[in-house]
Amino acid sequence: MKSTFLQGAVALGALALIPATTAALSAGEASSYKALDEFMDVFQKVRTDYVEKVDDEKLIKGAIDGMLASLDPHSSFLDARDFQNLKTQTEGSYGGLGLSVTQEDGAVKVIAPTQDTPAWRAGIKAGDYITHIDGQLIYGGTLDEAVDKMRGAPGTAIKLTIVRAGRDKPIDLTLTREIIQLKPVKWEVKDNIGVITIVSFSANTGADVRQAIRSIDKSLGHKPTGYILDLRSNPGGLLDEAVSVSDSFLERGEIVSQRGRNKGDVERYYAKPGDDAKGLPVIVLVDAGSASASEIVAGALQDQHRALVMGERSFGKGSVQTMLPLSSTTALKLTTARYYTPSGRSVQEGGIEPDIKVPQISDPDYKNRPKFRESDLRRHLINEIRTDDKALEEDAKEDPRFAMSAEELKKKGVTDFQLDYALRTIGRLAATPAAVAQAAPAPAPRKAGGK
Repeated sequence: MKSTFLQGAVALGALALIPATTAALSAGEASSYKALDEFMDVFQKVRTDYVEKVDDEKLIKGAIDGMLASLDPHSSFLDARDFQNLKTQTEGSYGGLGLSVTQEDGAVKVIAPTQDTPAWRAGIKAGDYITHIDGQLIYGGTLDEAVDKMRGAPGTAIKLTIVRAGRDKPIDLTLTREIIQLKPVKWEVKDNIGVITIVSFSANTGADVRQAIRSIDKSLGHKPTGYILDLRSNPGGLLDEAVSVSDSFLERGEIVSQRGRNKGDVERYYAKPGDDAKGLPVIVLVDAGSASASEIVAGALQDQHRALVMGERSFGKGSVQTMLPLSSTTALKLTTARYYTPSGRSVQEGGIEPDIKVPQISDPDYKNRPKFRESDLRRHLINEIRTDDKALEEDAKEDPRFAMSAEELKKKGVTDFQLDYALRTIGRLAATPAAVAQAAPAPAPRKAGGK
């Protein structure tokens, strides 16, 4: 009898949960409808009472932009113009300076210049602020307006005023616009070593890297001593291409995993058999401008013990954005997942810490210029296991290897100290090939959702 009573009580309790849950859902929906009513009230007031007539489309786009900006720095709405710009960045070319920029508190801030472009040759650095274009103050304007002013017909001149931390006075630069050919991969041979530079992870980057490896072999008539994969100031790009590039240097093993909102929403990417570099030593160069897809490659090769990562701590963008089409000309770029290296590390905020830290001492401003990273962006996603990154980068003792001044290095013919140091290191690694084993097993991946 007691058992029957308990069973009935449990059944009654279960039934009682149904209206309670429905009531909770109804309360949530009611709250949402109330908020939408408030939005419409504000929308109507602005339409009827603002000092100037405002276009409805402008108001709605502003509302959408504000909603997405409240989430994280990488989610955004792409209208027809933005959509075309994104397509140009991943597939085409344009007339401009070769700068990747963002907006911070109304100011235009440089993320990174693209190598071998007018901005790169003029010495513009990550973290610089652009305050004036052709003598006109651009503070307070939109990022689109600033980008439109910097782009233009090839051969035309443009004057930029730069504010740089550590410099007492603004820097005035006159640049000439060029056709920025978005060739994601470049290669050269130095001291019998193949140097492969990846500018961005756009369409076919993985295939271009494999072609670069073949071209290096062909130009030498034999295999090189090793390879340097230069990912410095590479802002990232397509996830699939990061996987493809990593696969070029791996024989097996996990490359990256991405984990979404739900615990079971996990997708893993693995290397296919066949190391195009044939197990030769590899060094990956990174700096504070190496972000996203660059960090996927550096993290995969580091965790799989396939390469030494050298340079400075990377940017720290460990999130994945998905393009969700809304129409034939508009889309939603939404952060939908975080990615993790093979050992289960999230690079969000912290970035990839190099195996060998090498400062760019050939740059006379390297000590004074602050590093601009993901953790500096407002509303960035938080890595739950945080470290004091500033403490990691502080070094109380002067390393005698890096004591030379930029002027002293220039006299020795060294204009890129990090690359020069990597070239010399490859030579030492080649003498002891066991130092960089081919695709050594990585630590077992942690469970989905782990850090």
